[in-house]
Amino acid sequence: MSIPVIAIDGPSASGKGTIAAIVAQRLGFHYLDSGAIYRVTAYAALQNKIDLADEPALVELAGRLDLRFDGAEVYLDGRPVGDAIRTEEAGRAASTIAVLPRLREALLARQRAFRQAPGLATDGRDMGTVVFPDAQVKVFLTASAEERANRRYKQLIEKGFCANFAQILQDLQERDARDAARSAAPLQHAPDAVLIDTTGMTIEAVVQAVLDLYSQAPA
Repeated sequence: MSIPVIAIDGPSASGKGTIAAIVAQRLGFHYLDSGAIYRVTAYAALQNKIDLADEPALVELAGRLDLRFDGAEVYLDGRPVGDAIRTEEAGRAASTIAVLPRLREALLARQRAFRQAPGLATDGRDMGTVVFPDAQVKVFLTASAEERANRRYKQLIEKGFCANFAQILQDLQERDARDAARSAAPLQHAPDAVLIDTTGMTIEAVVQAVLDLYSQAPA
C-alpha cells in the first residue's frame, strides 16, 4: 500500500499552507510546505549575493542547502528562518526563481523525500500535478485576489512587519500572472482535483472539507 498524500495547491495567500498544516496535525501526518523550500533557496541566494537569474549557481546552492523542517518552523544551517522567509521580498524572490526548470528539477527529489509513513499533507502550486501526481486527495484552493491580499496583509501586521495593502494586492496579481504563465509546472489545478473557493469560509470549514475528502478517498 502506498503512503497516502493529501496535495493542496493554490495561488499565493489562498490559505493552502494553514489548511495543510492543520490537516497534517489532525491526521498525525508529516507536513511539507513546498513554498518554503523555494523561499529558503531564494533567501539563501540573496544572503550569498547570487543573481536570481543565475540558474547554474542556484542549482548548485539548492544541492548543498542544510534545510530542516520542525512542524511549521524552518531551519537553514541550524538557524530558524521562518519569519525571514515570510517577508514580501522573499516571496517575490521565490516566485522569480520558481520559473527556472532546472532548479525545479533539482528540488523535486527533496520534496518527494517528505513522503513518509503514516502519510503526508503538502501544499504548493504543483503538488497534485507534478510532485505527487498519484496523491490520494488533490485539492485546489482559491479565493479572490482582494481576499488573499487582505489575509496576507493581516498576517504580516500580526508578525510585526510593515505592510501596504495596495502593494500586496499588486504583488499577488503579478505573482498569479507569473505562476500561470511559466513554462515549468505552471499554476493549474489537476483535472482530478477538487476546487474549493475559500472566499468567506472559515479555516475550520475548509479543514473539515479536506478531511471529509480524505475519509471518502479510496485507500
